[in-house]
Amino acid sequence: MNRFNFTVLKRFWSLAKLYWLGNEKKGALSLLALLFILLVAYTQLSVLLNQQQGLIISSLSAKQVDRFWNTIRTFFIILVIYVPLFAGFRYVQGILGNYWRKWLTNQFLNRYFSKRAFYELGNLNRDLDNPDQRISEDIKSFTIDSLSFILAIVSSVFQVAAFSIALWQISQILVYVLILYSLVGNLIVIGVYGKKLVKINFNQIEKEANFRFGLVRIRENSESIAFYQGENQENQNLKRRFGEAFRNYNLLVLWQEIYLGLFTHAYDFFPYILPAIVIAPQVLSGDLEVGKVTEAAGAFAIIFRSLNFIVERFQSLTAFAASVDRLYTLKVYLDNPKVILEKDVLEKDILDCPTISTIKQDRLALKNLTLQTPNYQRTLVSDLSIDLPKGEGLLIMGASGCGKSSLLRAISGLWDSGTGAIYRPDLAQMIFLPQKPYMILGTLRSQLIYPHDHLEISDHQLNQALEAVNLGDLAERSGGFEVEKDWDEILSLGEQQRLAFARILINKPNYVVLDEATSALDINNEAGLYQHLLNNKTTFISVGHRSSLIKYHRWLLEMQSGEHWELQEVK
Repeated sequence: MNRFNFTVLKRFWSLAKLYWLGNEKKGALSLLALLFILLVAYTQLSVLLNQQQGLIISSLSAKQVDRFWNTIRTFFIILVIYVPLFAGFRYVQGILGNYWRKWLTNQFLNRYFSKRAFYELGNLNRDLDNPDQRISEDIKSFTIDSLSFILAIVSSVFQVAAFSIALWQISQILVYVLILYSLVGNLIVIGVYGKKLVKINFNQIEKEANFRFGLVRIRENSESIAFYQGENQENQNLKRRFGEAFRNYNLLVLWQEIYLGLFTHAYDFFPYILPAIVIAPQVLSGDLEVGKVTEAAGAFAIIFRSLNFIVERFQSLTAFAASVDRLYTLKVYLDNPKVILEKDVLEKDILDCPTISTIKQDRLALKNLTLQTPNYQRTLVSDLSIDLPKGEGLLIMGASGCGKSSLLRAISGLWDSGTGAIYRPDLAQMIFLPQKPYMILGTLRSQLIYPHDHLEISDHQLNQALEAVNLGDLAERSGGFEVEKDWDEILSLGEQQRLAFARILINKPNYVVLDEATSALDINNEAGLYQHLLNNKTTFISVGHRSSLIKYHRWLLEMQSGEHWELQEVK
């Protein structure tokens, strides 16, 4: 699976072509062309700088004063041109990499939120770990690092071509020795260390992400953990996750610093003496100036580093290959969510299973609905048919675990495993209120108009909605509608449920689905909120356990064990 070979290149190109052959290609290719121009220019100047270094040594050994100072002058003139060209090259490279990252991140975010893929990754498909880390970190590594690798390869080709000409003029044998030495070293590194290090790097990225995710979970659920007094278990879980990362990193260090390090350190030192050994006879016989040793050594070192690209960058290349693999897997999933599934279910089995039909109409109805869990291993309800008249309410009751909330997931389109049909309006005409309301990061205004972000509504209208849900003082005690706060922290669960209900009064949907959305409220507040739904002739479906809810609904659906159900009209 994790092999540093043509599979990595194939996966790399399937990701890279999205940008380089897409709608941004003109700007991207223009910057890339500028990079090549700067690269050719500063590479040629680096050859001239290396030649001047040799001439400086030769003029000193020959005690030629005028030649020495003329060479120094020429060296500085070339250097003044070389430095801004090289700096400009690095700047354009950084800008291009950042634009590539921005474009690819936006593409993945669009796919992540398309067709609620983020929900399936978080709730239905746990095998694809840490999509947030893949989007934030792996895309950064993929774009910026890959551009660096590509330009380094191109730079290496130019440097090999430019410096080989200069080295060939000094010693043809030295060129042959250099090519053979580099070829053998690269083959050894790829063949002996390649597969193992890619796998270890892949595992390290995954284990570090799991540890970080565990820490985030502690922060998000700190109060619940404190109530349960679950500190010891959470501590042990985090230590276990960190222990996995710790042990894998020790293995990584062993292979990287000992096994690979022993070879690369020895391999890197021989080129320091090889040029002198090869051309020493010509220098000692007087056929070459002493400065040619410096020039040959400089050219040899640059060509060696260029040909030795894989050996020098092997560690970063293996980490990059692991990132490509993780990002490619996420892309495959976002393109086709049925490709990656739970471990105990075969892909072909899922693809062949039936799904519930969703038909958009201006009504709420279920026809011969049989609902199953996403892995098709359990049936929750069989052959359920309901046609809810407009302006009326349906209450769903039953024991915990019988599938009440799952039925709401099917209505909202989150689950589609089963048979039958669901008739509902477009989701834009509906609002779903879960038991634990979602409090976004933003102002009080943005909380109230959520999920819309550009709804034109006055402060007076917002205050009216808050007063209707008994939160009339919320704006005043919070500092106004434009102040950002951590609403999860400053509002109780009951206040959050009332604020979520205010969204209904502001957005005025024709259809509302409530999943125990008033469970934290007292009877009087609950009565007031449901009365608003009845007064506005809203069509609504509720899930709840309180018998006090029955009187606000026209219909009662009791879900029972064994896939059975009973529908009755409330008298």
